[in-house]
Amino acid sequence: MHVSMTGWAHSKFGKMDGVDPEQMIGDVALQAIAHAGLEHSDIDSLHVGHYNGGFLYQDFPSSLLFNAIPALRFIPAVRLENACATGSAALHSALNAVASGRSRYALVLGFEKMSELSTPQIGEVLLKCSYAREEAAVAGGFAGLFGNVIAKTYFDRYGDQSDALAMIAAKNHHNGLSNPYAHMQKDFGFEFCRTESEKNPFVAGPLKRTDCSLVSDGAAAIIICRDEDVRNGNNHVRFLATSQVNDYLPMSRRDPIAFEGATRAWQQALADSSLSLNELSFVETHDCFTIAELIEYEAMGLARPGDGARVILDGISARDGRLPVNPSGGLKSKGHPIGATGVSMHVMAAMQLSGQAGDMQLPVADRAGVFNMGGSAVANYVSILERA
Repeated sequence: MHVSMTGWAHSKFGKMDGVDPEQMIGDVALQAIAHAGLEHSDIDSLHVGHYNGGFLYQDFPSSLLFNAIPALRFIPAVRLENACATGSAALHSALNAVASGRSRYALVLGFEKMSELSTPQIGEVLLKCSYAREEAAVAGGFAGLFGNVIAKTYFDRYGDQSDALAMIAAKNHHNGLSNPYAHMQKDFGFEFCRTESEKNPFVAGPLKRTDCSLVSDGAAAIIICRDEDVRNGNNHVRFLATSQVNDYLPMSRRDPIAFEGATRAWQQALADSSLSLNELSFVETHDCFTIAELIEYEAMGLARPGDGARVILDGISARDGRLPVNPSGGLKSKGHPIGATGVSMHVMAAMQLSGQAGDMQLPVADRAGVFNMGGSAVANYVSILERA
């Protein structure tokens, strides 16, 4: 028995002034249901990914969608949360509901409205994704965890990686030019990303502004069902394997640059799918910061610890490389509305695998890996997908 994605939708990501969160989620839900060729009444469970933590006063979103789609009233609805991997938590809830037989058509909805707060307030909310007892006072907020702790530790152990980080940023911004849903569609180039300037200052440790993902608003939605219940064969992307591995929350209890939970999640998913990394066409990975993508190269098995820079320097992860990474532009260009991110990454993969990615479309897109991470490699989710 296989479970698949059979409909999806994605809002434009960005700073959506005047756009009500209810409108965002209503729009993508209606589009996803239509894309799957379903009626509203076909949906029998709702799985909402919404981190919040203080972005919005409204913090009970599981039934909000009923306001826009009254036909969904009375179905089971639940809100899931796992920091920056909240969207994948909602997806796993839907996968379990369908695989168990409790649901035939499950709707996954991820959203976030981050721009309602000031920049300092946003930093305070994001710090709730860390181990507050030890890490809340780290200079630079959540960016400080990745800059002053993770990137600094990596640089101290393996040498200056500034060229590699700038190349990752430039790659993802270039890829984002082709993504109509991306928050920032601008090609900065290597030199701008590599050089400190008034427009690209250091933010935390060795990380500059171009090394950090954007504060974004946005929503994405997916319809999950069994293979035999797919109504539109053009929208049929199958899950070959999924994995979730959680690690210690305090970085003090683990090597902050080993990303051991991510490594285990990749190993488990690849083993369950009976595939190797070389058999994937592309990967969408969680580049909340460029140093994260660099270490994730190592976690997925593209390089040994300390050699992640070779992946970008040798062009392996480029759009025309051996394993394109983040052809959508990633979080760096597309944006990172926390609750929507994991759903968004799967939508981007589904578009590629179904041949519906438009200007983003890769020449070969048969199988994909998706890695979504909550916190500093604390909650780790991997999906292996194929075009059915």
